[in-house]
Amino acid sequence: MKNRILTGDRVTGKLHLGHYVGSLKNRVELQHQYETYLLLADVQALTTHFENPELIKENLRQVALDYLAAGIDPEKSTIFVQSLIPEIAELTAYYSMFVTVNSLKHNPTIKAEARARGNSEMNYGFLGYPISQTADITFCKATLVPVGEDQIPHIEQTRKIVRRFNQLYKPILVEPTALVGEVPRLVGLDGNNKMSKSMGNALVLDSTKDEVNEKIKKAKTDPSRIHKNDPGNPEICPIYAYHQAFNKEQSNEIFEGCKKGQIGCMECKQKIAGSINDLLEPMRDKRNQYQNNPKRVDEILMSGTERARQIAKETMLEVREAMGLNYFS
Repeated sequence: MKNRILTGDRVTGKLHLGHYVGSLKNRVELQHQYETYLLLADVQALTTHFENPELIKENLRQVALDYLAAGIDPEKSTIFVQSLIPEIAELTAYYSMFVTVNSLKHNPTIKAEARARGNSEMNYGFLGYPISQTADITFCKATLVPVGEDQIPHIEQTRKIVRRFNQLYKPILVEPTALVGEVPRLVGLDGNNKMSKSMGNALVLDSTKDEVNEKIKKAKTDPSRIHKNDPGNPEICPIYAYHQAFNKEQSNEIFEGCKKGQIGCMECKQKIAGSINDLLEPMRDKRNQYQNNPKRVDEILMSGTERARQIAKETMLEVREAMGLNYFS
């Protein structure tokens, strides 16, 4: 059997260029090597959108369109909806019985995200996110989970939960391995934070050509450059970081030109806007095709969810038998 990958996104809004360079581009490549399951995490989106659940319906379809436009092939990858796999919720409940609150509180990723969001009192769903994530990974017995280094603690928590379950009951669950890659963090258009739609510093993947040009035009650059011929510091300039991500061939030339004051910020921005639009143009075309055929998108999601559900049912039969919960079989 091919190694099976589980990855996905919380459906909190359209994906942006940061998502593309950080994970989506890699997923498109990995689907040709591995059996790939892509999770539309609508339940986990409620950890921050519980007051506005009506937003999730639209966000779910927008993220699905982002996947398909970027090159995810529904014949190679199974795209499925988390809330429509009740076995994930059942597994989450079982795991939560033997995972301590203390271990969750000390998960470094949870601690960091809590600080960033200013959560003095975390809700249960947010605190228990690693348990829910473990259920996502294990219901389909994924062997590999693509992550950046900052997500390794989550995968370690998953491995501990799997080992504990297998020791307590029966060794039926697969202990997944983190597929660690270099996940670049794309600086936001404001130059101060990672790209994030909630911070208003992102370029979403369905941006029009004019929107890209306008947002890049207003993006922050090296604050020390006042005049076109002033020597610059490209290593601290967000626009140069975009050249490294989307215009690699010219990035060395841009670096030297900026350092020597031979290229102005406006010219530099025009070049990177052109490169980004070259990347997004085929995505726009493919997105329009799917957007004009919403029935096809729904078919892809329903078909993928049905495939995932079938695997979930098989796993839960084994889980209930191992735990002695198959009362009437």
